[in-house]
Amino acid sequence: MNQISIMSMWNLSPEEEDLFIQDKFNDLVSACPRCQDKASLKLIEKAFKLALEAHSGIKRKSGEPFILHPIEVARIAGAEMGLGSKGVAAALLHDVVEDTEYTVEDIKTIFGEKIGSIVDGLTKLSGVLDKDKSKQVENFRKLLLSMIEDIRVILIKLADRLHNMRTLDSMAENKRLKIAAETIFFYAPLAHRLGLYTIKSELEDLSLKHEHPGIYNELYEKVKANEEKHQNLINHFSLPIIEKLSKEGYIFDIKGRPKSIYSIYSKMQKKNIPFEEIYDILAIRIVFHPKNRIPEKAQCWAIYSLITDIYKPKPDRLRDWVSTPKANGYEALHATVMGPQGKWVEIQIRSERMDEIAELGFASHYKYKGNQDKESELDSWLKQIRDILEDPDSSSLEFLDDFKLNVFSSEMLIFTPKGDNKVMPKGSTALDLAFEIHTDIGYKSIGAKVNYKLVPLSYQLQSGDQVEIITSEKQTPKYEWLDFVTTPNAKNKIKRAFKKERKDLISKGEQILETELNKSKLTTNSRIIRKLLNYYNLPAKNDLTFKIGIEQIQLDNLSRILSDKTSNKWVKYWKLNFGKNITKRKIQEKNSEQKHYILSDSDNSQNFSIATCCNPIPGDDVVGYLDDEKRIILHSRKCPIAIKLMSSEGNQIVSAQWESHKILSYLAIINLSGIDQVGMVSKITKIISDDQNVNMRSLNFESHDGIFEGKIYLYIHNANDLNKLILRLVKIKGIHSVIREERIKG
Repeated sequence: MNQISIMSMWNLSPEEEDLFIQDKFNDLVSACPRCQDKASLKLIEKAFKLALEAHSGIKRKSGEPFILHPIEVARIAGAEMGLGSKGVAAALLHDVVEDTEYTVEDIKTIFGEKIGSIVDGLTKLSGVLDKDKSKQVENFRKLLLSMIEDIRVILIKLADRLHNMRTLDSMAENKRLKIAAETIFFYAPLAHRLGLYTIKSELEDLSLKHEHPGIYNELYEKVKANEEKHQNLINHFSLPIIEKLSKEGYIFDIKGRPKSIYSIYSKMQKKNIPFEEIYDILAIRIVFHPKNRIPEKAQCWAIYSLITDIYKPKPDRLRDWVSTPKANGYEALHATVMGPQGKWVEIQIRSERMDEIAELGFASHYKYKGNQDKESELDSWLKQIRDILEDPDSSSLEFLDDFKLNVFSSEMLIFTPKGDNKVMPKGSTALDLAFEIHTDIGYKSIGAKVNYKLVPLSYQLQSGDQVEIITSEKQTPKYEWLDFVTTPNAKNKIKRAFKKERKDLISKGEQILETELNKSKLTTNSRIIRKLLNYYNLPAKNDLTFKIGIEQIQLDNLSRILSDKTSNKWVKYWKLNFGKNITKRKIQEKNSEQKHYILSDSDNSQNFSIATCCNPIPGDDVVGYLDDEKRIILHSRKCPIAIKLMSSEGNQIVSAQWESHKILSYLAIINLSGIDQVGMVSKITKIISDDQNVNMRSLNFESHDGIFEGKIYLYIHNANDLNKLILRLVKIKGIHSVIREERIKG
């Protein structure tokens, strides 16, 4: 049967639909390299027939037969992750228990204990949830607990999420935002940690596409427009390498490696640079067949040497992951060299084995192929996840933060006095390392020697440091250690040391708070707790009452905190006049079913506020968070706090859109740089003064060695007015760049 377009496919007759489904299943079987023996094919066919019968007549929101979803999830698991027949069968059955009459016991009876337990792990959490925790976070906890038992649970869940992201267009916008935020906050980092780089990149790109469609489409078009030019450069660049490696007797494959849209966007945000200044968009990958009896590591370096005989390397861009693989098993040698036409080109050098790990992922490649050394490394990571899950005191957002830190932190290599090494997250302190070595060493730590120099336990380590932990039998754990340790492992072990005492102090703090509130004839409620948490910048109620209990927080200014309207971290609105008649803004509900709001500045309603962590302005992509008092708090969609909220409390998210704003003014900052010339500042200020839609609050310029850098604070109505001003400023001769500073704090 020929491929049928998505639009016309669901007008098929029942017979045509059955044929289409069977074709999709046949594609799945042929794409699964580890499912080709007779027993495997029989198992997968059996799972397919049960899933087909169980989901019969059920449609997805897009209108397609539901069975196509588990088929596609199973195809991703088998073809893109390298799972075997049991994993593929479980993927075909992953929604059966949740959505049909079948139970986990039925699956175990029909398919055996192992497949049944995987399906059980994939079944969503049911029953009453803890009132203080969001449904999403509890589902993540359940998922991770299942993952500890069998890594295939999380691999199939990632495949499920990938297919949902590929078919997200049929969902309402607020649902798309929730799912996209969960994906970028939770699932993409998890795919990265498991070495599934291709899947991680696609999840990131799809999240960007749905969270910031305008930005995604703009970058996609720019990449597409440069594709032919880049391909010609890559071909020109590769020819001398192909000749040299072939002459040396290497069997290899060389191909261009396109940089993902999200990685380009991320680098633009991090470095605050335009698309044109991303210098490593050009990249190639060399995958070689190893020569007999020569170590793969030596061959990677030999190939690197041959390439740098042709092209000069950029010394600070060498990444050696063949000598020290990443914690997820990734091995490769990365280098950046100066190619034709003055373009930097990134090169990745891998053996076929290394490439298989990078493509299929560390967990699936090793967990089921018997490499015990790598498996123990994976088990060590799973043990750390177990420690996070076992912390009963962590709030939902704290749990997600700890998990993300454990999953997605950049890694650094730390050496012990004997020359052994430990891989630690960037930002780790000497005390984090002490707890990583052993719990007792952490508890007894009093200081450290870093590169033979005495430092405190709070000292932040750098990659390559040689560290000796100094201990004393008289030392006991300290509460204040929690203020500077960064790893979940260290945090949990410190909290565990004070578990009973902490509970007593939390209870004491609750009594103190209640007594102080009673003096003002108040009782504890969510509004008061939220005000206090915002004022003291704490994540959860337990953290507040604990600090009250240890007398770190005094409540002598309680009445002022509760009466001060500005103590809340959300600002109601900007009271900026400049001679204009200002009115407050209003949210008009456009479609209550889809939770979509139009933001206007034409009325006196006070039911929404601007989040000060990111300060979005009209014209920015925004999202609303519905707080306990049913007010909307507006965040920029780029804001890390908004992404965290969408991940953990997605049902409280509403989509929002600005109307044209010409009344209220908002604070914006622009950064300028260029060649210092006489009269430059006056040229800049004249353009701003002549603009009727902009008012300047302050400016600061510094000049050094003929180069100037400036920062200007402006009051503007919307992003469109700001962009027009930037375009006028950038035309001034001598100005190199004018960039809006987006004050995203997370």
